[in-house]
Amino acid sequence: MAEDSVSASAKGATFMVLLQIGSRAITFALNQVLLRFLSPQLLGVAVQLELYIISSLYFSRESLRIATQRRSDGGVQAAINLSYLAIIAGLPIGALLAHLYLQSNYPDVPYLATALRINQVTVMIELLGEPGFVAVQQSMLYKTRAAAEASAVIVKTLATAGLVFWGQRQGLSLGVLPFAAGELAYSTALTIVYLMQTAPVARLKKFTLLPKQMQTSTGQYAFWLFSKPLLYLSASLYLQTAIKWALTEGDKILVGVFATLEDQGMYAVSANYGGLIARMLFRPIEDSSRNLFAKLCADSKTTNEADAATKEADGKPRGPEPKKNKNINQAATILRDVLRIYSLFSLIAFALGPTAAPLLLQLVAGSKWTASGAGDVLATYCYCIPLLAINGVSEAFVSATASPAELQRQSFWMGTFTVGFGVSAYVFLRVLEMGAKGLVLANCVNMGLRIVFNLNFAMRFFEREGVEWRLQDILPSISAMGFTVIVPSLLARTRVVLGRHGMVGDLLSVGVVGMLLAAVM
Repeated sequence: MAEDSVSASAKGATFMVLLQIGSRAITFALNQVLLRFLSPQLLGVAVQLELYIISSLYFSRESLRIATQRRSDGGVQAAINLSYLAIIAGLPIGALLAHLYLQSNYPDVPYLATALRINQVTVMIELLGEPGFVAVQQSMLYKTRAAAEASAVIVKTLATAGLVFWGQRQGLSLGVLPFAAGELAYSTALTIVYLMQTAPVARLKKFTLLPKQMQTSTGQYAFWLFSKPLLYLSASLYLQTAIKWALTEGDKILVGVFATLEDQGMYAVSANYGGLIARMLFRPIEDSSRNLFAKLCADSKTTNEADAATKEADGKPRGPEPKKNKNINQAATILRDVLRIYSLFSLIAFALGPTAAPLLLQLVAGSKWTASGAGDVLATYCYCIPLLAINGVSEAFVSATASPAELQRQSFWMGTFTVGFGVSAYVFLRVLEMGAKGLVLANCVNMGLRIVFNLNFAMRFFEREGVEWRLQDILPSISAMGFTVIVPSLLARTRVVLGRHGMVGDLLSVGVVGMLLAAVM
């Protein structure tokens, strides 16, 4: 059982990464052309509308999604039933957030109100696909999820770019309508693929994508539909997910309050390029790891309880429950190995990223964006990318294994981290006046605090289970860290030698030093 889960998660994560790379390659090429037709101001408004969609979906479904990854007596059907609460919650939450946005001092951009209404419809369409998403997650159908997300991203990019190009040819100012159309195309494609691909699986595995009454006499279901343990877990998670939303999307909120639209667009470009690796590689690993850790640790607990019950039934003295078991050891090994790889990647990103990022931005987006300061922001963002990766997989472990009481403690600490994030953002943005670069540094502080909590939880968890798990096992060697320190000076020297060849020489110097660093790693 555990071996099958590990194998399925590994294959699924690999497939999702490959499909993400393929789909992102297509959309990346189209987006580079698209950027040459857009201004930083227009892109800044598009970021605000994207934040509306993310927030509406997050508050409607996030706590439910995490809860449905836990096991329940009702199996897949109980999880699907619970997903309908997200659909019910989506309409009032989306309407409330849209009303609050229209009551604010929103920018004067063509078709902004119309685009916001289209986004409201987009939110509801995507939520209609939640039963299919839950079935995919419960059945570990990672290929289906990868195919759905890849198709949706491609359709979104084609719809957005197509409208922009058509408007340019017709001489029309469409404002943010192309972005709204792209989001609508994304949600529609995602929902259609999920529902179509999971319908045959539902017939085969004897569950339905529609709500179904659960046959039980134990009173474990509210309205005979919703598992009470999963409901209680969702409720306890809701505050935590709200705090996590503030931490995750706080950069967009703060930049909207403190920065001009031009600065918002500049930051958006930097964050999108900087987050490209996170979306293609780290996010699939995080999602599959969360599901895998939940199954391994649930299997372990079930095994221990079954062994103890067997001893008691046999009338033999009940000894201590076995803690150091195969499943927990496997979870510890997977978490340690992934974090070890991420720590090595961090050294490469810290050493090469600040030099390589502005060069690549100028190459793909043109001098207009590098002249705006986006290159410097992207260089600073290179310090944040590894922290995003480490926090993602370590937080996946916490959400998959923590008890409700531990999740409540995490919520408290998340609130403390929110304060730390806000204070650091105020210092960087208002006191030091660092602009978008200061916001990136505030995000680094945010990620660092969360990583400390997650790793501390992991150490206490494995210690409780009798499994050895040490921080020093995930850190790079002293020699690797020492070589990383001298990489910036090596880059400076090689750029002096090759810099006379212009950008080609600069890129060549980064490539030579990068290959040397990779060989040392």
